[in-house]
Amino acid sequence: MINVALVGTGSIAGTHLEAFARFKDRCRITALVDRSGEKAEKLKERFGLDCAIYSDYEDVLKLDSVDLVSLCTPPSTHANLASAFLLAGKHVLVEKPMAPSLSECDQMLEAAAKGDALLSVVGQNRFYDPIRRVKQVLDAGLAGRIVHAEANSYWWRGRSYYDVEWRGTWESEGGGCVMNHAVHHLDLLLWIRGMPSEVQAVTVNTSHENSQVEDLSIAILKYPDGGLAQVTSSVVHHGEEQRLVFQGERAKVGMPWQLYASTEGDGGFPQRNPNLEAEIQQVAEELAPLQYTGHAGQMDDVLRAIESGSRQVMIDGIEGRKTIELIMAIYESSATGKPVALPLSKDSIFYAQERILREAPRFHSKA
Repeated sequence: MINVALVGTGSIAGTHLEAFARFKDRCRITALVDRSGEKAEKLKERFGLDCAIYSDYEDVLKLDSVDLVSLCTPPSTHANLASAFLLAGKHVLVEKPMAPSLSECDQMLEAAAKGDALLSVVGQNRFYDPIRRVKQVLDAGLAGRIVHAEANSYWWRGRSYYDVEWRGTWESEGGGCVMNHAVHHLDLLLWIRGMPSEVQAVTVNTSHENSQVEDLSIAILKYPDGGLAQVTSSVVHHGEEQRLVFQGERAKVGMPWQLYASTEGDGGFPQRNPNLEAEIQQVAEELAPLQYTGHAGQMDDVLRAIESGSRQVMIDGIEGRKTIELIMAIYESSATGKPVALPLSKDSIFYAQERILREAPRFHSKA
């Protein structure tokens, strides 16, 4: 039985507890950490938990009754909290984004190594069958080399969304819609397409005067094989349509599920290729569905890694860091107005948190 402490009792905490509740024969919640205790008491009652409540995370560090920490606090706290638990030998599952800077990501990775503990970063969308089908088809190569990818992370948030004290600031949230909304789509894009070699981007704040950070961003990614991708991150899009589309040399595949294959007809004009579409559809349908999806799928992955002793999870700290690196490249390109090459060096103005806090507000623009 794996003993779990949940640190942070905001809105995402309930999602974590619901997911862990799927595995009552494999884990149990032994501690909740909440500064005031009020939210923790409500969660304890709501989920019928038999656990202790602590106001200070340091009280949990030396508890033998805690094997895994589920970290649900604001992004600016992730590095110090996760590092403390990892160094104490506790496994950590940390909510996205991993941290608001690459230096903090590196701090967490170092702590995991020193503490010989597992570090996993939440990316629950990898644990959904629709995106897994897209990846399976593209990995099979039936669509051909990917020449263009499109990631639309469209959300809508009103002004009062940023009235929450830790939102809308570089210090607490670490960025805007790119960091805290598009992080899901960027993780999936990296999972399927890999890291680009160059980024050029523009970010603006169009509609939220009570926020320091961007509410709209457009980024162009260039890949070593010559392909391109475009990523739109937004909290100003009505309808919140979200999609990932990959244009291969022979076919288009996307999520929500899209499939269209073309071949060359007379004069070079497109002619639909139903035979290839049928072949791709068959490969997509061969994928066995996951038993657990979303957060529950990721909790299952983490619990299995601990139970087996393998420490191998789908989204470890290195994978989580990749997403932050791409986000920081987007911010640096917007700040400087220039293309940014990847990987980022420690000289980047968006590597360390103290430099981000100094430089980002000065460069950020409002529409």
